[in-house]
Amino acid sequence: MIYTCTIHTALGAMTASAENEALTGLWFIGQKYYPSKTDTWTDELNYPVFETLRIWLKEYFSGNNPMLNVKIQPQGTSFQKAVWEILLKIPSGQVTTYGEIAKKLAIMQGLSSMSAQAVGGAVGHNPISILIPCHRVIGSTGSLTGYAGGIDKKKALLQLEHGKPLFGNEKDSNSFLPY
Repeated sequence: MIYTCTIHTALGAMTASAENEALTGLWFIGQKYYPSKTDTWTDELNYPVFETLRIWLKEYFSGNNPMLNVKIQPQGTSFQKAVWEILLKIPSGQVTTYGEIAKKLAIMQGLSSMSAQAVGGAVGHNPISILIPCHRVIGSTGSLTGYAGGIDKKKALLQLEHGKPLFGNEKDSNSFLPY
């Protein structure tokens, strides 16, 4: 059985899903790739995983870097899962590119190269926003490309991880980037 609840964050409401005591999804409501077949999910606001997730998100949006103490179990292909494992290793406050992830994945799989576009597809279909930090992946030129939740949310998450307020008055929209 898949359990679900809505969690309100500083960047908007999110839908969480869990199964077998593990988080399987966390999406901004209405984002790209939002799950379409949720009619059989069971609302369970107090499911233990959601209680732990709420605490984690509260700490995160308070500007802290909480340890990931939520069991996650994203559903996807073996390729997608390999990409998501790499995302989990990007430290808070740091970014990487789709190309850098493709190079790492190619080395791990004993290949001479890997498509950055294929990596981009896997990053974009990450079902557990924020916890699997796909917002930390940027374009090769340093541009804030693609984020299923919207570029404005990606920018805000990166700002937060750099100690800047979520809703500040910035003149330079890229001032939070580390380069």
